[in-house]
Amino acid sequence: MTDSRKTGMRSAQNDDFIAQGAILAVATVLTKVIGVIYRIPLANILGDAGNGFYGYAYQIYAMALMVSSLSLPTAVSKLVSARLAAGQMRNSVRVFRCSMLFAAVVGTAITAAVFFGADAISVYAMKSPLSVYALQMLAPGLFLVAVMAVIRGYFQGLGSMMPTAVSQIIEQLIRAVISIAGAGIFVDMGTRAGEKAGEELLGPAYGAAGATLGTVLGALIALAFLLFVVWAYRGQMNRQYRTDRSGKEDSYRHILKVLVLTAVPILFSTAIYNINQILDLTIFNHIMDAQGYVEEEYMALQGIYSGKYDTLVNVPLSIPWALCSSVVPSLTAAVATRSRKLVHQKIDQTLRLTMVITIPCGVGFLVLASPLMVLLYNDAGKTPAYLLMLGSVVVVLYAWASISNSILHGLNHISSPAKNACIALAVHLIAFVLMMTAFKMNVYALAAGNIVFAACMCWLNQRKVHKVCGFRMNIMDTFIKPLIASAVMGIVSYAVHLALDLFVGGRWIPTMIAIFTAMLVYVAVVLKIGTLSEEDIEALPMGARLLRLCRKLRLMPTD
Repeated sequence: MTDSRKTGMRSAQNDDFIAQGAILAVATVLTKVIGVIYRIPLANILGDAGNGFYGYAYQIYAMALMVSSLSLPTAVSKLVSARLAAGQMRNSVRVFRCSMLFAAVVGTAITAAVFFGADAISVYAMKSPLSVYALQMLAPGLFLVAVMAVIRGYFQGLGSMMPTAVSQIIEQLIRAVISIAGAGIFVDMGTRAGEKAGEELLGPAYGAAGATLGTVLGALIALAFLLFVVWAYRGQMNRQYRTDRSGKEDSYRHILKVLVLTAVPILFSTAIYNINQILDLTIFNHIMDAQGYVEEEYMALQGIYSGKYDTLVNVPLSIPWALCSSVVPSLTAAVATRSRKLVHQKIDQTLRLTMVITIPCGVGFLVLASPLMVLLYNDAGKTPAYLLMLGSVVVVLYAWASISNSILHGLNHISSPAKNACIALAVHLIAFVLMMTAFKMNVYALAAGNIVFAACMCWLNQRKVHKVCGFRMNIMDTFIKPLIASAVMGIVSYAVHLALDLFVGGRWIPTMIAIFTAMLVYVAVVLKIGTLSEEDIEALPMGARLLRLCRKLRLMPTD
């Protein structure tokens, strides 16, 4: 890559991928927070066994969802942004139309396969026959989300994350209300049916199915909103189609071929992440069964992992996932300018912001693990707390792995994350089986296995990024400074919680004040030691106002 014309650089530099990523990140965090909140009463309604059925069915759903749609937003946004950068307005619209048809066909096929194959999957693959009810209830959501994925990807390619952000919030709000109501109604139905059939776990199994009803209805309402957005935008799409002066029109056959060739490697790397979780839970169940545990015991442990640990860990991880959606089309456009300097700037900024956000979250989980479990789930047990402490490492490594995946996609090395994921999966499975059999780590092997997988991905991806574009990380600004600020934050928040717990007590006040104190301390320290530049702050939504406030409070480092 060599430096190009100043005009090209200026247009690429002025894109607002950080601001758009921040908008999506806020919406994604909000949906995750809603998810944590509604999972509290849901966990109480279902119990640990019901959470195990729900979590296991959801893992299978996630894998099927990955096949039908999870690679589509990235693939569609990449194709649309590349054509817009080349001035091919008509082809950007044709990409959307072709992708919608593709999603409808694939979504229908996957929905049918999961619905009619749910019984065999539950009995033979999952070794949890009663998960069949939740899995069948989830199946229609696969079609709905596949179509949603294309619409979201199209607007992301246009540089707007707002339709995705709003639809996510709508989807999660509907899911929260319907899931709680459905779980309560279906648990009662299952309990009565279980008493007649002599099956004690039928109540939790029915309850898990009722909870998944919220997922499907949430997707349905969110899709209706996105279709309305497309309808409102149809005039602009028609104008783009008519006023294109590029003189180039790709056939739908060619677009479909490019879409598949772009989506499949992304799908494959995403599949490894989901297969990783499903394989872990399947191996866990089989080994626990072989070691003499009954189904109720290992499903309860799995319920703690899926319903409490996984739910909390996914909240901070939603921020880098949101940044991934904005960095791919932005980096694709930057690569088109053939400016090595601009590409390095975008990679550096994305990595630094990811670590600035996830490292303090990880430290917070480490020092406040037990108080958080008590606050959210009223669970003072050691197992949930120890799992969350392991999750502190998982948060940082998975965030790094996810963002490095997207960086490679943006650099047009689509297949590299998939190849790296295969290597990481092989290493991970060997380590996980050893943890379960030789070291008998029980449920902790699930979290520790995540660390092994993510660490391998980070190393392999970062090595590939350096090989592709010569980028070298600034270790001090990317890791050391956020870690220093997080350490100060962790010490202060732990001390505050300890003091308040001793003198005030209670479930809420010590933990909430400790969290609020941690946020203030971290922001002050991370800004004061110069982790974020003025350009980083200005790139955020309302960045100019934030920068003026930071200067007024004297939080920016002095020269």
